[in-house]
Amino acid sequence: MFPRILLFLFLTTAAVMQAEVKLPALFTDGMVVQQNTIITLRGSATANKKVSVTASWNKRSVVTRAADDGSWEAQLSTPKADGIAHSITISDGEKLTLSNLLLGEVWLCSGQSNMEMPMKGFKNQPVEGSNMDILKSANPNIRLFTVKRNSTIEPQTTVSGQWQEARPETVREFSATAWYFGQLLEESMQVPVGLIVSSWGGSSVEAWMSEEMLRSFPQVNIPRKESDIKEKNRTPTTLYQAMIHPLVGFPIKGIIWYQGESNYDRAHTYTSMFSTMVKGWREQWAQQDTIPFYYCQIAPYEYSIITAKGKDVINSAYLREAQLNALKQVPASGMAVLLDAGLKEGIHPPKKRIAGERLALLALGKTYGMKGFACESPEYDSMEAKNDTLILSFKKADMWLTAPAGESKLFTVAGEDRIFHPAKAWIVRSKVYVHCPSVAKPVAVRYAFDNYAEGDLTGTEGLPVSSFRTDNW
Repeated sequence: MFPRILLFLFLTTAAVMQAEVKLPALFTDGMVVQQNTIITLRGSATANKKVSVTASWNKRSVVTRAADDGSWEAQLSTPKADGIAHSITISDGEKLTLSNLLLGEVWLCSGQSNMEMPMKGFKNQPVEGSNMDILKSANPNIRLFTVKRNSTIEPQTTVSGQWQEARPETVREFSATAWYFGQLLEESMQVPVGLIVSSWGGSSVEAWMSEEMLRSFPQVNIPRKESDIKEKNRTPTTLYQAMIHPLVGFPIKGIIWYQGESNYDRAHTYTSMFSTMVKGWREQWAQQDTIPFYYCQIAPYEYSIITAKGKDVINSAYLREAQLNALKQVPASGMAVLLDAGLKEGIHPPKKRIAGERLALLALGKTYGMKGFACESPEYDSMEAKNDTLILSFKKADMWLTAPAGESKLFTVAGEDRIFHPAKAWIVRSKVYVHCPSVAKPVAVRYAFDNYAEGDLTGTEGLPVSSFRTDNW
C-alpha cells in the first residue's frame, strides 16, 4: 500500500505544480476597469508556466511567466470608455475569464461611519430621502464593491468582497455618501463608474496609516502582535494593513474620504497626520500628487453628548480648522464643507446626498475640468481693522457672498482681553463687516466656531463657508 505520508506529499506537490489561475477579489466579473491608463494584473498560476493575458478591447495578448511560487503580473493598456461589456482572459494552459467588465472611472471611498453609513441608514438614524432614491437606483453602469471589515498587524494581499451592479437591493446596503458621489459622476459624465468602499465606523486616522507613515509621530504606539489590537478600528496601522494595503496598485482615478470625528480630541495633530496619510497612500500607488483626494469636513454635532461627566467638553471646531488647514498642505485636494448639514444630537447626519454631491462637484470641477458651476466653498483670506469694525476678505468668492437678509448671526469678536462677544456681521460684495458695540478695539473674530452651528454664510452658488477664526488663542 502506498504510504499515506507519501501520498499526501504527492498530492500536495501536484496541486502546487498544477495550481489554477487566481486573482485577488477586486479582479472579478462585473468590475469597472479604469479607462485611459495602464493597469497591472497580479495573481497566481502554475509555477514557472507562461501566462497569457488577453483583453477583449484590443484582442492583444500580453505574455509573462509565473515565478517559482506561482506569482505573476502583467500590464495592460486601457482605452477610453465605450459602453461595451468587455472581458479579460488569463491562461497558463487553464483559462480564467473575467466577464461583464466596463471601462470607466474608479474611485476609492474611505473613512469612518459617515462614509460607511448605508443608504438604508442605521437603525433609528435615517438617510434623508433614501427610500425613494434606492427605489430609482438601478443602473448597470454603476458598480459597487464594499471591502469587508478586517483589522490586523500583518499586510494583507487580498480583501473580502465582490463587485455588484447597482440595483435597489445592492444600493440599499452601500455607502450613502459614496453612492450619491458616484451617481452624480455617472450622470454628469455619461461613463461607467466603479466605487470601492473601504471604511469602518469609529476609526481613527492612525488606523489607516502604515508604520512608515507614523514614524514622525513618536507618541503613537505601534502594535507588534495581534494581541496588541485592543480596539480593532482604532489601533494604529491595522486598517491600513488589512483594508488599504491589499488595494494598492488597483487602478483608481481618485479617492474620497469622510473621517475625523474619532480624532476630534486630538485636533492639534490632525493636519499633519492627515497630510502624511494622503502622501503615503499616493506613494503606495506610485502616483505621488497625481491622485485627487477629496474629503468631507466633519459636520457640526454637539460633542457634549458623548463627553463623560466631569470632563471638559472639547470643541470640534478645532478639528474642522485642522481639516481646513490641510487644504494648504495637500496638493490636488478639495474639501466639502458641511456646516449646513449637521445634526445637533446625532453624529450621523441624514443629509448624505449633500455630502456625496459636494464631493462630486469637487471631482467634476477639479479633476475632470467641467465648467459652469462652483465646486469649492469660499474661504476666509484676510482681515483689516477700520476703527471699531473688522473687515474680512474671502477667496474663491467670485460671485460674492450671501446670508439670510444679508447678515450672519454666527460671528463673535474679541479685543485684547480675548473675551468673545456676539457681533453683527453684514455682507458687502465679497467682504464681511463685523462690529460689536461692546468691543471698542476688536482684534480677533470667529465664525460658527462651536461644536454645533447651522452655517448661514455661503457663496452665492450655495456652498457654505467653513467655520474659522483669525486668532490662535
